[in-house]
Amino acid sequence: MTDIISEVRTQLRSSVDIKTKKNSQRFFKEKIDFYGVRVPVVKEISKKSFAKIKELDKTEIFGLIEILWKSGIIEESFVACEWTYALRKNFLPGDFKIFKNWIENYVNNWASCDTFCNHSMGTFIQMYPDFLDELKKFTESKNRWMRRASSVSLIVPARKGLFLNTIFEIADRLLADNDDLVQKGYGWMLKAASQAHQSEVFNYVMQNRLAIPRTSLRYAIEKMPPELKQKAMNKAG
Repeated sequence: MTDIISEVRTQLRSSVDIKTKKNSQRFFKEKIDFYGVRVPVVKEISKKSFAKIKELDKTEIFGLIEILWKSGIIEESFVACEWTYALRKNFLPGDFKIFKNWIENYVNNWASCDTFCNHSMGTFIQMYPDFLDELKKFTESKNRWMRRASSVSLIVPARKGLFLNTIFEIADRLLADNDDLVQKGYGWMLKAASQAHQSEVFNYVMQNRLAIPRTSLRYAIEKMPPELKQKAMNKAG
């Protein structure tokens, strides 16, 4: 079934958009490999190609997904993310080790990190919350994408009001992180949590106002009323 990989790559190459190819790199500080295909087109290619392999055993599909990840090309990583999420009803506890390996070894930019973690990792954690402790360990990694993954995997659960204690614990662990993409990641997580727990997140921000970087702070309070934003910014100094 590696023919499907060749088919996906052919479709991606034939779908290059000149404007997208010209502008893609400017969204990233690190060097990114890309074809230059618009995201909606990538999603459509993903959907149609997955229909051809959906009857395969999940292990076989995971093998194909890993081939896509290994390419290092951002559009192929998006297809990998879409295929993984399409299998979400079949996630099992043992998949966590596989997902962790993909993040640790193949994720090389914030877009691939967020696409995979928001959807597949977020869904997995909701299905198997016993793995929250394993997710917290990501904060100890030297890999910036693992540390970002620890927080952005909880964006969707946070919006639902879930796992607030873990969210604060992960924020505590990342509070002094100097990487701006990690700061933005946990700030975004706090912002998502504020949609269901505004007062708790505001209190957390105020209690940590001397330690929290302004980047994280601005993200965390973005959805709050103007008066709370002002109070938090003033106290931050």
